[in-house]
Amino acid sequence: MEIRSHIEAFFQRVLERETEIYNEFSLQHELGLHLRTAGVDHKVQFERPVEFFGISKSATTKREIDIAVFSGDRQTPQAIELKFPRNGQVPEQMFSACVDIAFLEDLVRAGFSTSYFVIVAEDSLFWQGRDEHGIYAPFRAGRPIHGLIRKPTGKQDATVDIAGSYMVRWQGGQQLRYAVVEVAQV
Repeated sequence: MEIRSHIEAFFQRVLERETEIYNEFSLQHELGLHLRTAGVDHKVQFERPVEFFGISKSATTKREIDIAVFSGDRQTPQAIELKFPRNGQVPEQMFSACVDIAFLEDLVRAGFSTSYFVIVAEDSLFWQGRDEHGIYAPFRAGRPIHGLIRKPTGKQDATVDIAGSYMVRWQGGQQLRYAVVEVAQV
């Protein structure tokens, strides 16, 4: 099943103002509704606990999947994790995006098929700015998300380890941009 093409078609509708998204909740529900009505012949469910798929909570970075797409027998499920930061906190949200990608890696290692991380931003500080080092590099300077990533603010002892190498390629216009990151078996 080709989820990515459905995600891209959804964002075409958003950019053409046929579908309105204004926060992460609206993104989750509008994308889920789009997947359900776009001919995806699988179940599309929200906030599914990892245990539903036979995965221990202790084996993953997070506990719930933003959007789970799966067949009736739960074979080769796919996950979509979402981020639509609205209140600044740019470096913190970038780190949180990396945590979501690590979570998708956990799910793929546990048997999920290719899964996707989707980030949407209206604040240009997510895709441009003077600082292009550290946490900013993958989002502003075209460098891959990979390896050990340290939380940039607050208690900086939090880290996340990314096994694969992922590029954030922003698409869209001046007011709203999005990126879709594919996470497959490493």
